Amino acid sequence: MPDRFSLEGKKIYVAGHRGMVGSAVVRRLASEPCEVVTAVRDEVDLLRQDEVERFFASIRPDAVVMAAAKVGGILANDTYPADFLYQNLIIEANITEAAHRAGVQRMLFLGSSCIYPKFAEQPIREEALLTGILEPTNEAYAIAKIAGIKLAEAYRRQFGRDYISAMPTNLYGTGDNFDLSTSHVVPAIIRKVHEAKMRGDAAITIWGTGTPRREFLHADDCADALVFLLKHYSEDIHINVGSGTDVTILELTELICQIAGFKGAVEHDLSKPDGTPRKLMSAGRLRGLGWSPSISLENGLASTYAWFVETVAA
Repeated sequence: MPDRFSLEGKKIYVAGHRGMVGSAVVRRLASEPCEVVTAVRDEVDLLRQDEVERFFASIRPDAVVMAAAKVGGILANDTYPADFLYQNLIIEANITEAAHRAGVQRMLFLGSSCIYPKFAEQPIREEALLTGILEPTNEAYAIAKIAGIKLAEAYRRQFGRDYISAMPTNLYGTGDNFDLSTSHVVPAIIRKVHEAKMRGDAAITIWGTGTPRREFLHADDCADALVFLLKHYSEDIHINVGSGTDVTILELTELICQIAGFKGAVEHDLSKPDGTPRKLMSAGRLRGLGWSPSISLENGLASTYAWFVETVAA
C-alpha cells in the first residue's frame, strides 16, 4: 500500500515518550527515515498552554503522535476522577491547538477502549461511540478521551487538518507501570504472582469474579499499528487498534502463573468490582487496511514478565 503520509525526512514529535506506548512508538519510528522529537516535563509542561505553544513554535514538527496522558487502573480512575478528567482534557486541548497554530498537518491522537458504552454489542465497532452509558469506574477518563476524539474531528472539519484518532485496546509490555495502587490488570497480576512466588505463598488473590473478558495487545504491536496508521489512515472516524481476541481475567491470571512458575491457588476478592463484563473491540477496519498483530499473548506476557524480573523486581 503506498503511503498517504510519507515519513521520509519528516520531524515527528512524540508526546508522552516516557510512557509505555510512547516509548514503543519511539522505538518503532527509529527504523523509519524520520527525525523523532521528544521533550521531558522540564522542557515543556503539557498542562501549561503557553509552554506547549512556545514549544511547538520552536520545533515546528511535521507530525505529532499524542501518546501523553494521565493513565491508571480501576482503583486510580475511581479514586481520582477529577485528576483524570482535568489533566487529560488540558493535555489534549493544549497539544491539538498548539499543533494547529504551528501548522502541523498530521496528528494521531490516542484514545482508549473505555470510551465505548459499558454494554456495547461485542465485538465493539467504532460506530458504538456515544450510544450508551459508560463504565462508572473510569467514566472521567473516558469522557476526556471522547473529547480528544471529537477535538481531532473538529479540527479536521473546521480547519482541514489531517488529524486522526486511534483507540488501542488494553495494552501491556516493557515499560509498563507495576505499582499495584495505579497499575492496569496485566502488570498488577504479574507483580502479585511474582511476589507470591518469591514468598512461597499458597495462593494469590485477584479482584472480582475473574469472569470479565478482556482483549490485550502488546505495546510493540500497538506502536507498529500506530506508525502504519500514521502513514495510511485518514478518516473522520476513529479506528480501533486491538488483537481481535479476548480472555477472561481468570484465564489471564492462570497464564501468568504458568509463565512465572507459580503453583499456588487463585482466590477471589468479591468485594472488589469486576468492571465492564466484556470489552472486545472489532478489528475489522484495521485488518481491512492490511495490518495485523505479530506478538501472541503468551509470548508477549513471557517477555514482559522477564523484563519485570530483570528491571523492576531486581
